[in-house]
Amino acid sequence: MAELIKFTKNYDDLSTDKGYQFKFYCDICGNGYLSPFETSKMGMVGSILKGIGGLTGGALGRIGDATYDVQRAVGGKAHDTALKRAVKAVKPHFMQCSRCGKWVCKEVCWNEKRGLCVECAPKLEQEMAAAQSEATLGQMKKKVFKTDYTKDLNVVTEVVAKCPKCGAETKGGKFCPVCGAKLIREYKCLKCGAKLTDEMKFCSECGTKNPNFKE
Repeated sequence: MAELIKFTKNYDDLSTDKGYQFKFYCDICGNGYLSPFETSKMGMVGSILKGIGGLTGGALGRIGDATYDVQRAVGGKAHDTALKRAVKAVKPHFMQCSRCGKWVCKEVCWNEKRGLCVECAPKLEQEMAAAQSEATLGQMKKKVFKTDYTKDLNVVTEVVAKCPKCGAETKGGKFCPVCGAKLIREYKCLKCGAKLTDEMKFCSECGTKNPNFKE
């Protein structure tokens, strides 16, 4: 009985008319190994015949094309033999998880202690480090959200973004930096909520001093 070939899903066949090469992937992380390139004798003969045929324009070129087409369409024993050698070369770097059936890289995605892949049996040290980092980040966010970053910021004052006269940006000033027009801002009295402007020294409703008034 012919020997069966493992790794039938997680590899790419990079073989060409010049030879054979395969790339094998880990089913979890996607990283993997590239097998050494093996020259195809049939492919080399086909290339030579195609080259001669290109010079002579005769039947040799057509023979070369036929050789190449057969190799590409069938693959054949030479292709299978090359794949077996590639599998044998990379197999020591992979382990198959008996729980989920995945082929995983031995270096990163295999839990040697548990004898399973890291999806079925996560490495506790890595999970602990990740959990600690996540908890630290969560606690840091809570502390940041509790901090008042606006205590010195007047959020009641109505800010005029553009000069009503010329349309220039005011950049938070009391006068337009382009035309010099006074920018009348309206805001609410902190005590009674009545409307105030920068020109009002006291609130007309409750008499509270306007903190934005400049003598």
